[in-house]
Amino acid sequence: MTMAVKHMNYKTMGKISEIVSSTMDMADICHHIVAQLTQILRLKGAAIMVLNRKTGELELASSAGLSQKYLSKGPISASKSIAATLTDGPVAIYNVQDDPRLQYPEEAMAEGIASILSLPLVLRGRPLGVLRVYTTEPWEFTMEDITFMQAIADIITLAIENLRITHAYKTSISVLKELRDRKQFGTPAM
Repeated sequence: MTMAVKHMNYKTMGKISEIVSSTMDMADICHHIVAQLTQILRLKGAAIMVLNRKTGELELASSAGLSQKYLSKGPISASKSIAATLTDGPVAIYNVQDDPRLQYPEEAMAEGIASILSLPLVLRGRPLGVLRVYTTEPWEFTMEDITFMQAIADIITLAIENLRITHAYKTSISVLKELRDRKQFGTPAM
């Protein structure tokens, strides 16, 4: 790895950490992360998708660099669209034209996507979703590329979990305050 590439990785990691620590809004975090990844790493695009456990689909949280036509191509099945990501870890697809793991290969080609790296967002063995990065030129992802991008995916996972915990904490405080106020003013509890 050259010093320029190492610098790019450090710069990217710094920007992602800054985004995560600067806001408590999940939509903002996701939007800024995919935008920064696309810009700094000169990608075609990037997307964060969360797993809907009821439907078994990956739902778009945020994307950058991808057209609305591509994003609305149809439901993304967690069991059909690069499914091994959620069970086995990162999946690198060198050529979208001839890879059977893609659910929508024709739409990917029409979008100008050549290669995809799909990374799991997993917390304590429980899949939460995926981070996907897309390139316009075929990219033979190295182990170093995959390790770096998995670190970014892990930061996203921790941010999601942190926001969920914070939301649950705030909700608990509100409920406790409401119960305290009812007791204080003699209002019967429901």
